[in-house]
Amino acid sequence: MKPDLNLLPIFLAVAQEHNFRAAADRLGVTRSAVSQGIRRLEDGIGTALFLRTTRSVRLTQAGEDFLETVSRPLSEIDLALEGVAADKAPRGLLKIAATSIAEGFLSGPLLAAFAMAYPDVTIDITVTDAEFDIVAAGFDAGVRLGEVIEQDMIAIPLTGDQCEMVVATPAYLARHGAPVHPRDLVNHRCIGWRPAPNVAPHRWEFEENGTPFDVAVEPQITTNDLRLMLRTALAGGGITFAPEETFRPFLESGELVPLLAEYLPPFPGFFLYFPQRRNMAPKMRALVEHVRQWRQTPAL
Repeated sequence: MKPDLNLLPIFLAVAQEHNFRAAADRLGVTRSAVSQGIRRLEDGIGTALFLRTTRSVRLTQAGEDFLETVSRPLSEIDLALEGVAADKAPRGLLKIAATSIAEGFLSGPLLAAFAMAYPDVTIDITVTDAEFDIVAAGFDAGVRLGEVIEQDMIAIPLTGDQCEMVVATPAYLARHGAPVHPRDLVNHRCIGWRPAPNVAPHRWEFEENGTPFDVAVEPQITTNDLRLMLRTALAGGGITFAPEETFRPFLESGELVPLLAEYLPPFPGFFLYFPQRRNMAPKMRALVEHVRQWRQTPAL
């Protein structure tokens, strides 16, 4: 289906205003007319031109390429439409914001396999624990725990359910003893995590007889680097707390010992999330399929 060129003023208005309502006001039409016009244009081209959530609107890479071309003389518009519609191969820059505790995603094999399978896709990973609108910040996707992902996002499982773990080395426990109840942790040297310098250390969350509670430990060492927490614990520096997959190899080797497991129920694991499925960019569709196939292997 050939796109309706009469829809180009709507496209240009949204691209310049970054807002459907503002574009509607500028054109003197309803917001619904703008939304329907953009959808018809995207359906005609066969690819998404905008990423939108309830909070923000921004151009996709295809949308940016299209905008650059349609801003030229009108004689080049047909060429622009044909070029955007024909390019179905995964390519371009894929920007992802990933939480630092997504050990399986950040460990390397999943991303290395994706890069090998799609050499024309350039991947830019920002590791951050800040909570923000990934669309407004210019990211194509994010990786987070399921419980903190906005409801208007599409989420694809990266892992199964997770479980937090409290761990220490046998040497530390031989010197200081093991806590019997989570509240005993206030009497131990703890290694804590915080997402940012101006944020209080994360409270350690537990459950007893079906009732959740948390313990405000006072860490002697606090950091936003999960690997520093792990290394410090392995050096006998104290007790620390993080998702099980962070500690799994060291639990299997006996270098770390699990504590208080009966107080730590499972919770939804990590997800790859993104703002829309309709007319998904080929690079994003390739990543989603790669993640789905990867989950069928023992890598995660």
